[in-house]
Amino acid sequence: MKTKCLIIDDEPLARDLMRSHIEKLENFEIVAECGDAMKALQELRNNSIDLMFMDIQMPQITGIEFLKTLKNPPKVILTTAYRQYAIDGFELDVVDYLLKPITFERFLKAVNKYYELSTDESMSNGSVVMHNHSNGEEAFIYVKENKKVLKVHLNDILYLEGLSEYVQIYTENKKIVTKNSMTNMASKLPDTEFMRIHKSYIVSMSKIQAFTTSSVEIPGKQLPIGRSYKNSVIEALQV
Repeated sequence: MKTKCLIIDDEPLARDLMRSHIEKLENFEIVAECGDAMKALQELRNNSIDLMFMDIQMPQITGIEFLKTLKNPPKVILTTAYRQYAIDGFELDVVDYLLKPITFERFLKAVNKYYELSTDESMSNGSVVMHNHSNGEEAFIYVKENKKVLKVHLNDILYLEGLSEYVQIYTENKKIVTKNSMTNMASKLPDTEFMRIHKSYIVSMSKIQAFTTSSVEIPGKQLPIGRSYKNSVIEALQV
């Protein structure tokens, strides 16, 4: 899942620099760029935004004033040429405060703070954090089991089973039980690799060895296909 970003700055050159920095990150996506807070508000209403890169000194209303008007704002990294607003920014719980001109190294440090905060919050809710890496390492997720956070490579997962408020993740070697919902798990896993076949089951498509109109077979297990999932499952598996 890519982090959806919004750039808010009334200076075109500043927007260009921020866009250049963000485009170097594989897991970040720029949803929109705005020159003032009013246009940004419209974008927030129309799109799901994870992270805002926002200037402070802007026409009509400052970034600080704009942030105070938002009930449930996304994460925010402030970008400004003025040091004196730092305290105001951190009182509003921003991720970081970047002083212009912003180097890529300093930008990357702020992004890492965002990742750390997002991971901590997700883990405190028993959620899943997925990571795709361009350095050759396989994609993996972090899941919380009891008080421990576990790293699970997607390629090791056979299937997931939902049990009330919990999800069991089965690999060839172990079973992991995490407090979560099947809906949340399905939203975090790539739909090109995993498929929900039943209200209680999500299966790794690469692990399917055979299937009928009512079930799929994976190593050591046969899983039922739910009636409401039948057509989509069969269509996805047809060669």
